Amino acid sequence: MQYTDPEALSFLRTRRSHPPKLLGEPAPSRAELMGLLELAARVPDHGKLEPWRFAVLQRETLDRLAPILAEHVAARGGDAAAVEKARSAFGSPVIVAVISAPVDSPKVPEWEQFLSAGAVCLGLLNAALAAGYGAAWLTGPAAEPDFARGHLGLNSGERVVGLIHIGQRGATPPDRPRPDIAAKTVFL
Repeated sequence: MQYTDPEALSFLRTRRSHPPKLLGEPAPSRAELMGLLELAARVPDHGKLEPWRFAVLQRETLDRLAPILAEHVAARGGDAAAVEKARSAFGSPVIVAVISAPVDSPKVPEWEQFLSAGAVCLGLLNAALAAGYGAAWLTGPAAEPDFARGHLGLNSGERVVGLIHIGQRGATPPDRPRPDIAAKTVFL
């Protein structure tokens, strides 16, 4: 029995993120987004702890938070360019905050649970791209603990692992230089 999936391998070989400034409306519907989140949750999860959760930031919330984030960056000493970048950081049609929500476990260390949340980010990014949307995984000042706790509803001990921007694809961005895998690999 053969288990290879040439289409999946081709997708992984050619996938690339789409910068948020190239994403357009409309965002995925709630039903589409729930399907993407189900796919994203199919990650390694030692102990079946589900040490992550999602906060979906829809247009109304993004519009409300954009000036607050800009004020936050300004208050921390950001220059005019940093403030404007923060103001535009919520321009995507929808953003999913993937939140690390570690679970007390004698067998699974917190760092491993954090990696599971990171895998959720990549899973959501790839699911959105495979579904025909443009998407990017970013962080920035909105993911910083003080802002995220106050405005994204984080609980004690939680952290934003990634902000996954999703929307209609614009122009396909050029491919970026890729690492020299031979230089980064050792066989023992």
